[in-house]
Amino acid sequence: MTILEAHYDPALAEEIRLLARSKNAVILAHNYERPEIQDVADYVGDSLGLSREAARTDADIIVFCGVHFMAETAAILSPQKTVLLPDLAAGCSLASTINAEQLRAWKAEHPGAVVVSYVNTTAEVKAESDYCCTSGNAVEVINAIPREKEILFLPDMFLGAHVRRETGRDNIHVWMGECHVHAGIDPEHISRTRAQHPGAEFLIHPECGCATPVVEAISAGAVDKANVHILSTEGMIKRPQQTEQDTFIVATEIGILHRLRRENPTKHFIAANDRAQCTYMKVTTLEKVRDALVYKQHQITVPDDVAARARTAIERMVAIGGSGPSPFGPEDPGE
Repeated sequence: MTILEAHYDPALAEEIRLLARSKNAVILAHNYERPEIQDVADYVGDSLGLSREAARTDADIIVFCGVHFMAETAAILSPQKTVLLPDLAAGCSLASTINAEQLRAWKAEHPGAVVVSYVNTTAEVKAESDYCCTSGNAVEVINAIPREKEILFLPDMFLGAHVRRETGRDNIHVWMGECHVHAGIDPEHISRTRAQHPGAEFLIHPECGCATPVVEAISAGAVDKANVHILSTEGMIKRPQQTEQDTFIVATEIGILHRLRRENPTKHFIAANDRAQCTYMKVTTLEKVRDALVYKQHQITVPDDVAARARTAIERMVAIGGSGPSPFGPEDPGE
């Protein structure tokens, strides 16, 4: 069983909870955060779900335990609130593969093309985009664009290849970006793990967990899609409660195993690769959460003009939703 590194400190956790209440703050934690961070949070979820929670809350301060682009999205959707990131080193290797200047140059090479970007991008890149998308609705977003329109898809090259195959469009140009976490989750490793656990359901997340090369392999036929469910992190959380199956192989960042085990104590969860760990997600500690609250430090803001343009791309994504059928499993438009 994958053992997750945790640094529990009950006294510090209680201090954080008291500080949050006294300052009318809410603590949000991504599914990939350290176990002790998830346990001290008011809400645990995916980046879009947490941003929606940030928009709904009556709290004045949002402590976002995730990575930088997620805190930016929360700031875009909740401009009247103070958004704090406990550690500014919490970046994203996928989001950093393209910046606004590079995107503008790419657009200049393809005048008139429609830009579709992951939610896993900076606010400045979102502002240069026509649409955002999640792993669950990427195909629908592309299909909502007239077929004769040229498309620039960014930044994940593996999901881009998958979307191009699923839509049957040859006018999609894909940015050659990837995330460091996916490197150890390859089709050969997946096949070996599944062979060791016959009958186990295989849950794979094609976005933040960076298992996107496996998604491409499934759509290309290199990995058997029987008993495979391509889901967002929230879809993965819900799946064990929807089936009698008691064993699951999980292909995403291993931090999610903590929540899966906590919410499903009688079931078994196996990491597709024990090394699939995001170093950026793990920089947040209880001490840094406390300091963010005490000193109100590392506030994340987005310039008004950038936020307005980025919000348009996000709203277009939300308007399309995710109602279409998935070729691999239950439709799940989340991150």
